[in-house]
Amino acid sequence: MLTILDYEAGNQTSVRRALDHLNIPCVITADPGLLKDAQGVIFPGVGAAGQAMAELRQKKLDVLLRDLIDQGKPLLGICVGCQILLDYSEENDTQTLGFFSGQCRRFDPRWRDEDGRNLIIPHMGWNGLRAVADCILLEDISEEAEFYFVHSYFPVPAQELVLATTFYGREFASIFGRPGLWAVQFHPEKSGRPGLRLLSNFYEYCREMSHAQ
Repeated sequence: MLTILDYEAGNQTSVRRALDHLNIPCVITADPGLLKDAQGVIFPGVGAAGQAMAELRQKKLDVLLRDLIDQGKPLLGICVGCQILLDYSEENDTQTLGFFSGQCRRFDPRWRDEDGRNLIIPHMGWNGLRAVADCILLEDISEEAEFYFVHSYFPVPAQELVLATTFYGREFASIFGRPGLWAVQFHPEKSGRPGLRLLSNFYEYCREMSHAQ
C-alpha cells in the first residue's frame, strides 16, 4: 500500500484518483503508524512553500518524514512537495526540509521561452523531459512524452542529483533525487498515460523494496 501524506497543502485527492485508476492500494493520511507501515509515501504539494512548511512543522510531519527517509522508506515528492525537499526556497524566504542540497528559485520574467517570447509566470502547461541519468521512474515512458507543469518556482538541486531536465526560459531540474527518494516538479497525476506510468513505476519499486526486506 502507498500512503499520500495529508498536510493540508497538497493535491492529495487527485493523486488518490490516479492511484485508484491504476488499482494501486492507497490511503491519504498523516497517521505515523500508517506511514511507517506503508510500502512507500507520496508527498504532494500545491500552494506556497511557506504555508507548506508551516503545516508540516505544526503537525511535526517534518520530523516524521526525516525518520521515514532515514529508515529507507521510498518517497516521491510532487511539485511543492518536490521543491521543499531542498534546503531553501525563495518563495516566502523559507528554510525548507533540507533532505537534498539545493534551493528553489523564481522564474525571471525577463527570460525568454523557446519561441523567443518573454516568460509567462507561472509556467503552466505541457512540457517534455530530457533524461540526463538513468531513472527507474521513467522506465517504459517515451522520450517524446510530455508532462503537466504548474509552478512559478523551480528546483536547483546539486548537479549530481539531477535525473531529467525541462526547458522554460532556462533548463531546470524536473526530476532529481536518488533511488528510493525522488522529486518531480510536474504533476504525474495530471499527466495522462506518461504520468500514470511514472506512478506505476514508483509503486513497483516500492513493492520490490518491501519484498526484499
